[in-house]
Amino acid sequence: MSTVRETFFDVCRDAGLTRWFGNPGSTELRMLRDWPDDFDYVLALQESSAVGVAAGYAIATGGPALVSLHSAGGVGHALGAVFNAYRDRVPLIVVAGQQTRAMLPTRPFLSADEPATFPRPYVKWSHQPERAAAVPTALAEAVRVTLAPPRGPVFLSVPEDDWDAPADPVPQRSVHSDFTASPSALRLVADALDSARTPAIVAGPGIDEDGAWAEIVALAEKLRAAVWAAPMPSRAAFPEDHPLFQGYLPPVRSSIASLLGGNDVVLVVGAPVFTYHVHTEGPVVAAGTRLFHLDCDPAAAAWAAAGTSVLTTVRAGVAALVRQVRPAARPAPPVRSRPPAPALADPLTAAAVLACLHPMESVLVEEAPSHKDTLHEQIPITRPNSYLTTGSGALGWGLPVAVGRALAGERVICVVGDGSSLYSIQALWTAARRRAPLTVIVLNNRGYEAVSALGRRIGVTSLPGVALPDLDLVSLARGFGCEGERVTRAADLRKALSHDGPYLVDVEVTTSGGALY
Repeated sequence: MSTVRETFFDVCRDAGLTRWFGNPGSTELRMLRDWPDDFDYVLALQESSAVGVAAGYAIATGGPALVSLHSAGGVGHALGAVFNAYRDRVPLIVVAGQQTRAMLPTRPFLSADEPATFPRPYVKWSHQPERAAAVPTALAEAVRVTLAPPRGPVFLSVPEDDWDAPADPVPQRSVHSDFTASPSALRLVADALDSARTPAIVAGPGIDEDGAWAEIVALAEKLRAAVWAAPMPSRAAFPEDHPLFQGYLPPVRSSIASLLGGNDVVLVVGAPVFTYHVHTEGPVVAAGTRLFHLDCDPAAAAWAAAGTSVLTTVRAGVAALVRQVRPAARPAPPVRSRPPAPALADPLTAAAVLACLHPMESVLVEEAPSHKDTLHEQIPITRPNSYLTTGSGALGWGLPVAVGRALAGERVICVVGDGSSLYSIQALWTAARRRAPLTVIVLNNRGYEAVSALGRRIGVTSLPGVALPDLDLVSLARGFGCEGERVTRAADLRKALSHDGPYLVDVEVTTSGGALY
């Protein structure tokens, strides 16, 4: 009879989970003993970085990734990243060690109380099996749950003495999880789009998740509809150099209602209705605007503040609409004008630095909140699965996600703020050890400028704790084995950006000075 450990690793092989990401501890020792030759353990120096690196890798490959964490303390350190993975619908299997079963009634050192409850509500499923023999079967269930739409992280707690116990056999199973709404529901949406005078599409990250770029472009072109990016998306969903693309909706209710006010039918695809960051009063959409919502998430459909929601996986639903709607004779919306690229001059501005990256041939990972709007103005995203950011706002996501994305093989440019970089700076060690093809560009404005800008928006102009003077990010990077340099002059910028990486470029830029939204 196979042990839990042997059977667990066989389930991993069947699911393609032979590259693990983690930060080990004492409750994982029996699991890691006699590490198999066909498995790869990617070490991160802190648990939130381990989750972020795994997430970047999962997004790149389109499959799940396994993260090994250490009991309650390790899971606690990682929860901010788990929150991001949940909101960004990343399929992660988080496996945490737990103390010996016989010791648990005495609440021993390092043990987790109610381990299955601890990461909720930011996991889709969480479990500590009642019997050691059931651990591999629980892993197989975790794989099925993490991949079912909407995708997201799951959690499995394993007591450290379970690994040597005999295992239950795990039956071979498969789940086909795509689904499409009823023809009548999709016909309702298609009829509304056909009869619209000025339709608009709000394209969300679910389009990129489900590989539906071609379908959403076909739908927009057939309808001659304006296309907006959903507010605060974790991924790009439409080619931003397309003449129908109108820009990014801001996360403000009144602004969204105003921008969509000229559209009589709005179709939101693969995004909530809507993600807000700053509160304003008023309707979700203007009077006279009919809103329809296509997504795979029943919870998002339930709490949507307006409109008619249709549950469907995104690619299947959009493809069905493409077949049903009629080619439109209406005029296309005006082509959006982009601001010109600013001159590269001293003192350096974020806009000038970002303009140097266009055209973007690498994957772009971004976590620079005070420069997000400028980035979108200067760098249009034109291909699928090539832009990643945080859709939830918990900092420390961008740098490790960029490392994991680079480990999948494509060159990555990570644009982060100086404040954002420090939440997970230790991810550079993993990049250096793995020789990841990664360039990290720190837009250093010497403070938490996004916080200051939002403060100015609501009339709070004197804030403690927002200045970050005298950071030596290059020395930090070198301490983790990653080379880098500081750039303060325009003449030195392009040479610094030419490194394949891993390499960090700390660029001193002026503060934005304006409101964030």
